[in-house]
Amino acid sequence: MHSLEGVNRSDQYRALGLSTFAFTVCFAVWTIFSIIGVKIKGELGLSDTQFGLLVATPVLTGSISRIFLGVWTEQFGGRLMFPLQMLITAICVWLLTSVRTYEVFLLAALGLGLAGGSFIIGVAYVSQWFEKEKQGTALGIFGAGNVGAAVTNFAAPFLVVALGWEGTARVYAVVLAITAVLFYVLSKDDPAQAARKKTGSSAVSTADQLAPLKNIQVWRFATYYFFVFGAFVALASFLPRYYVGAYGLELTTAGVLAGLYSLPGSVFRALGGWMSDKWGARFVMYFTFIVSLVCLFIMSYPQTSYAVQGISGVINFEFGVGLSLFVAITVVLGFVMSLGKAAVYKHIPVYYPHHVGSVGGLVGMIGGLGGFFLPISFGVLLDATGVWTAPYMLMFVLVAVSTVWMHVAIRRMEKRRYPVLGGEKTLSDLPEMPLSKSDEQTGQVASAERPSPVH
Repeated sequence: MHSLEGVNRSDQYRALGLSTFAFTVCFAVWTIFSIIGVKIKGELGLSDTQFGLLVATPVLTGSISRIFLGVWTEQFGGRLMFPLQMLITAICVWLLTSVRTYEVFLLAALGLGLAGGSFIIGVAYVSQWFEKEKQGTALGIFGAGNVGAAVTNFAAPFLVVALGWEGTARVYAVVLAITAVLFYVLSKDDPAQAARKKTGSSAVSTADQLAPLKNIQVWRFATYYFFVFGAFVALASFLPRYYVGAYGLELTTAGVLAGLYSLPGSVFRALGGWMSDKWGARFVMYFTFIVSLVCLFIMSYPQTSYAVQGISGVINFEFGVGLSLFVAITVVLGFVMSLGKAAVYKHIPVYYPHHVGSVGGLVGMIGGLGGFFLPISFGVLLDATGVWTAPYMLMFVLVAVSTVWMHVAIRRMEKRRYPVLGGEKTLSDLPEMPLSKSDEQTGQVASAERPSPVH
């Protein structure tokens, strides 16, 4: 574990506050196409599939970039990487306003997508400032920067009305550039980077940083994140379009209602980190998946008309999810997804304290790819089926498969590695402490019964 000698609470709160604010701005930029894309769709006459690809393209860059941005942050420090990433993204957002064809829009969206890479920079930077027992809460607070999606859903529609989509993009570019400068001026080198400068030691090589990626455990974490983060991004981008098309709402109203989903999907991430510190990340993941299944089942139900042969003749009635109920369900779904996002990243600094950048980068990349592929899939499903709720059916299947896979894989793994715990229902998240209920009572497991931990 890294040393926190000389680090005080003020330093920790400074790093956490600046990182959370910067990530919020970056996330708002990253999801800007969910609003201005609706206007662009109308101007260019795009199909739902083309619109889905446009919205998803920034997510692709933001996902893939997390691998190398995570490694570079471990090597050069977040104080340098965060402002550099923001300045490059701000330039790309500004240049977006000069684009007029769909193909070039896709290229510009790739550059804008670098905003999504800010997440792993912040994770690697913030985790260096906190002790293990508080990393879940700290990273949960940082991850609440996902509220940037809500900021875009709430504010961007009104900016579009007042300034047009081009003016909205310019405002976002300027705010992002100012944030980059403020972060560099006000932040400090993280403890690991400061120690390297003091001792003159070299940064960990890229090969060493990437070594843990051969562990199947890392990829398991990534599959969880594919839903809790990837589907969150996809749904935050899709909901304005859904409200406009399925319920006939104005864009400003649709943006506000979509923001009601994005807001709890962001701010309660801190609660998810605290819950993971207190009760374990695995408990939080089970809770997230089960509640999500219920929510998505209801959201998936299309407006349906029934004809039942009654005693006195045919009885006709209809069933569907009204707007108020649908919005309420999205709020619940966003809430549990925020808990799940925090739970996934609670695992990483515990299992891989010296490889947070690379491991977190891979997990973030796979999760982000969910935000890339799902909007495209949503568009394809809408074009192919003509059913507005088809995207939620896809998400229901995804969560169902993930839940079964998680439970079966975890039980098999623990039974194989720790046979003495084969009959237990409660297992620890810590790799070196797979405690059973009896262990919690006695405080230890006989050394003869406990094999060495496998990392």
